[in-house]
Amino acid sequence: MTRSLYTRFASGLLFPLHERLKGHDTLAARVELERSQWLSPEALRAMQVARLRALLKHAAARVPYYRNLFARIGFDPEAVRDLAALHHLPVLTKELIRTHFEELRADDAQHVAMFSTTGSSGDPLRFLIGRRRVSRDVAAKWRATRWWDVDIGDREIVAWSSPIELGRQDRIKGLRDRLLRTRLVPAIALTPARLDAFVGEILDFRPRMLFGYPSALALVAQHARAQGVSLDRRGIQVAFVTAERLYPHQRDAIEQVFGCRVANGYGGRDAGFLAHECPAGQLHITAEDVIIEVVGPDGRPRPPGEVGQVVVTHLHSHEFPFIRYVNGDLAALSLDRCACGRGLPSIAEVHGRVNEFLVASSGARVLGVAFAMLLRDMPGVLQFKIIQHALAEVELQLVRGPDFDAERSKPLIERQFRNFLGDDLKLRVVEVGEIVPEPTGKYRYVVNRIAEHGRVAEPGACAHA
Repeated sequence: MTRSLYTRFASGLLFPLHERLKGHDTLAARVELERSQWLSPEALRAMQVARLRALLKHAAARVPYYRNLFARIGFDPEAVRDLAALHHLPVLTKELIRTHFEELRADDAQHVAMFSTTGSSGDPLRFLIGRRRVSRDVAAKWRATRWWDVDIGDREIVAWSSPIELGRQDRIKGLRDRLLRTRLVPAIALTPARLDAFVGEILDFRPRMLFGYPSALALVAQHARAQGVSLDRRGIQVAFVTAERLYPHQRDAIEQVFGCRVANGYGGRDAGFLAHECPAGQLHITAEDVIIEVVGPDGRPRPPGEVGQVVVTHLHSHEFPFIRYVNGDLAALSLDRCACGRGLPSIAEVHGRVNEFLVASSGARVLGVAFAMLLRDMPGVLQFKIIQHALAEVELQLVRGPDFDAERSKPLIERQFRNFLGDDLKLRVVEVGEIVPEPTGKYRYVVNRIAEHGRVAEPGACAHA
């Protein structure tokens, strides 16, 4: 890894000191993770089993919710010998967390902080996280950053939803960011003026890495291209994207305009940093810290390659256990061993939120990528959003450019939608000036109002292009 003198100072001394002052053991965790990533899959599974058994034993002894649950179903954590033992336990849902919040807190929990999800899916969740888990999550992200020949202390621009405020705590964060050479650019509402400012930040700051929502970075890329501004020789090494589904057309736009690779990341505030993409292209699960299951509507595991609901067990969540937590996402696991040589398992693809599918008249669930692939290659389509209001009623919002040929394109769009959703579909194409983000700053490109109102059963087989 090629690092400047300042980057070595920031990553080797400044950031570890910052973490130590917060009571986090992040550096030691990162060093451990960089060693364990080269273990064999068998050795990693043995590590998972040992840590799972320790988590379940602690939950039985110290967490009222699990002490009562284990007693009721006759589950013995001491008998756990493999990961299949998890299948004997019921899943943990957001509603259960809300209902049993106090019972889920370990009676020996110390130094915990309240967190919440952004609620972009309409149901924000409050929960507790201890220092151990925070350290592990930060270390996992740090390890993945270093896979791309960049490190903490390299110049970074972050496109996120909240600007730095003027309060004392935020001033401290601002000082930290300046010392670590990170610039935060608000992505809550990217107007043309703010897009101009974002491009100006890149030209002025010359970052080695970008980090943010894929939708935000793709919008910046499209804007720069439309303005004729060249950003592909500005020293950007990699663009890290997270918090939303990464669509192929977004990856293409970011890589072409910024002249760098895109590294996808998958996770959330609730479930933790779950998986990160390596330069060889695999989305590696942080297996030392989490166990990811992909299950069908019956709760049984789906074989690799098949889409199902994501169920997460965080192995360092002792203070407020996340054991078989249903995070609301759809994904498929992979059996392929990565060419990078790491023993970490991989996710084949993350398909987005459970409500990011459309329902055909036949009852089949159709993933949004089936339509994104068509729209991304259609000349003149700058942005889109698909909203299913009813079984045979879909609205497609389009932001069009000057080269959009409505006479030719709209019949193609309608044919594709009918092919997947049924001949009785009523498709309304609405041309809009912009796609408005959620209050969190995220963009939702597929919104299933049927699923949001609970009128669709849990997804089974999903169709996609």
